[in-house]
Amino acid sequence: MLFIGICGASGSGKSTLAESLKANLGDRCLVMQQDAYYYDHPDLPFEERVRLNYDEPAIFDHDLLLKDVQALMAGESITRKAYDYADHRRADTDEIIQPRDVLILEGIHTFHDPRLCELMYLKLYMNVETDICLLRRIHRDIKERGRDIDGISSQYLNTVKPMYDKYIKNYINEADVIVARGGKNARIVDILTGYVEDQLARSKAL
Repeated sequence: MLFIGICGASGSGKSTLAESLKANLGDRCLVMQQDAYYYDHPDLPFEERVRLNYDEPAIFDHDLLLKDVQALMAGESITRKAYDYADHRRADTDEIIQPRDVLILEGIHTFHDPRLCELMYLKLYMNVETDICLLRRIHRDIKERGRDIDGISSQYLNTVKPMYDKYIKNYINEADVIVARGGKNARIVDILTGYVEDQLARSKAL
């Protein structure tokens, strides 16, 4: 299995790049989102869950994510993890996920856990201007996550931008490839697809 990590700021195009690669690679590829591994806080009322810092590394269950990745790489199945952004709660399912030839993990702190980084065959960092990321985040959060502009602005100023400055922008130093212009960069998608297919062919020839 080839394990690929995609990291970068919120709104930088990580999901778009992951899905574009999956579209090219077909059923051989599995995409996972780090967001699905937020810690659950069922003991907290909704008002307190809203105020949690969802952009800091400690908000994720890194141990569970590592366990699932290791299982897939060992040829074992896992159950699909999920997250409800509107309710700020985990929404795991019983769906069985089988390992594939290529595993792509995307998220803002994909490169935070060195144990996970050591397993990655290829690390991609999305290098996109922060103002463009913010505009994309506003559009996404209103359209897909039921947020309003006041909530988006507050979260951006209080957690998103500070955590980007403290952590996320520095992950570029961990990358093997720096991707410019976001996930709709057709040339990089074609280049990466060709590289992955070549590596898969080589591994099967051994």
